Amino acid sequence: MQKKILLIEDSQEMRENTAEILELASYHVVTASNGKEGVELAQKEKPDLIICDIMMPVLDGYGVLHMLSKSEASSGIPFIFLTAKAERTDFRKGMEMGADDYITKPFDDMDLLNAIESRFKKSDLLRKEFSKDFKGLNEFVNDAGGLDALKKLSEERDVRICRKKETVYTQGNFPKGIYFVLKGKIKTYKANELGKELITGLFKEGDFFGHLALLEEDKYSEGAMALEDSEVCMIPKESFFALIYKNAEVSRKFIRMLSDNLQEKEEQLIKLAYNSVRKRVSEALLTLYSRYKKENEPRFSMHISREDLANLAGTAPETAIRALSDLKEEKLIDIKGSLISILDVDKLMKIKN
Repeated sequence: MQKKILLIEDSQEMRENTAEILELASYHVVTASNGKEGVELAQKEKPDLIICDIMMPVLDGYGVLHMLSKSEASSGIPFIFLTAKAERTDFRKGMEMGADDYITKPFDDMDLLNAIESRFKKSDLLRKEFSKDFKGLNEFVNDAGGLDALKKLSEERDVRICRKKETVYTQGNFPKGIYFVLKGKIKTYKANELGKELITGLFKEGDFFGHLALLEEDKYSEGAMALEDSEVCMIPKESFFALIYKNAEVSRKFIRMLSDNLQEKEEQLIKLAYNSVRKRVSEALLTLYSRYKKENEPRFSMHISREDLANLAGTAPETAIRALSDLKEEKLIDIKGSLISILDVDKLMKIKN
């Protein structure tokens, strides 16, 4: 399928010459003569890649990148700056804003085409669907790599079997890498000086966890433990940072992951502060449902201890048990030992304080 490139350049001669080079290389080219027009075309045409001059009237290249990065639909489009030699010292500003590459004018035809091809290869990698298992992780790392540090990952990565309630890492320790769930269910939790826990995160097959402390280069602010027999592997921090620093798309993925985690935790704090126990227990059950329900599963059921459910809801086990009994009487859930089945998701969602 022919790739579409948006070229934003105010110089007519440069715009026409560059467009001709791209068209000869079999790309479909859309052009804009200023930044404002370029933003409008990017939103309308949804190009596969954007090449943008920095110094332009109406809206400069930095403004174009800023506006496109605010939209989810356009924030992931590979972005290459065109910069005059006199502006070269300013290119880092664009890279820090999220640009993927820059090309200095005047440029050689092959330099331009090689830069574009490189961006497309990395972009295609991030769009590629990998199976969420050990093989899929290996494929992702190998395709994303090309770096000596990443080539060692297959040698350094070991699968670890974690039995139910076995600790993966402990609050207060320094991280040695980032973890990936191959099989099973993992929880992260915070504990106070009295040993009271609050579950802060739930992870399933195909999820990364333990990355926040690694990126902050600080001790773990929470612990991690297996909710059931699980398999995890750890990517050593040196290899992880090599991937993050050398691959802008992967960096953006983890930034979005961190943003989602923070948003989830903010919502969790609001619910703990203002919701009733009944509402919090219902929310905890719905969280388990959203995280762990399989696509073709007719009814969601999960083994979970009353203590873990209480820690997820932010209440005492005895209080959680009473709320569960009420929900069972209302036929919203079914309970058999540690196995809890959700019978009516819609009614659980509609429970009010």
